[in-house]
Amino acid sequence: MLQKILVAILGVFVFTGLSWGQQNITLRGKPLTLKGELIQIGKSIPNLHLPDLQLNMVDLKSLKGKVAILSIVPSLDTPTCDKQTHILSEENKGLDQIVTLVTISRDLPFAQKRFAKNAKIHNILFLSDYRDAEFGQSTGLLIEESRLLTRAIIVLDREGIIRHLEVVPELTQLPEMNKAFKIAKSL
Repeated sequence: MLQKILVAILGVFVFTGLSWGQQNITLRGKPLTLKGELIQIGKSIPNLHLPDLQLNMVDLKSLKGKVAILSIVPSLDTPTCDKQTHILSEENKGLDQIVTLVTISRDLPFAQKRFAKNAKIHNILFLSDYRDAEFGQSTGLLIEESRLLTRAIIVLDREGIIRHLEVVPELTQLPEMNKAFKIAKSL
């Protein structure tokens, strides 16, 4: 009986065009829309170039060779994004010595640089999706209504394959950072 139910559910997903990766998100209970198709575990991170704090274009392919944790935040100048970034920097259980830590937002690189300086964060690679939201659109993590990125955490293996993805359903909540740290450590 359970098998028939699962087959029926899978059939609904196939025939309606929905995917397991689609995500409903809210901001204080108000529904928001994510643009594009959500990236999937087991797939490669899209090949994109994003500016860092010095406006150097960083190829996401350059993350290959080391495990990477991508912390995706809407805006560093909000309390939850600030906390998520501090957790990544300060509570990573020593992973910053063996894992590439990355924060991606749509903040201008100048705002990211100011944030990093004021927060005294030196162990995170900050990348900006400010230009045309290509990262957000390519990953399905762009919020249509605000044109900001949704809150998420992604763990990439040494080959740039997504091994963990958490898209937080309520923007005011933090992702399970310790779970991401544990997965990154296991790779």
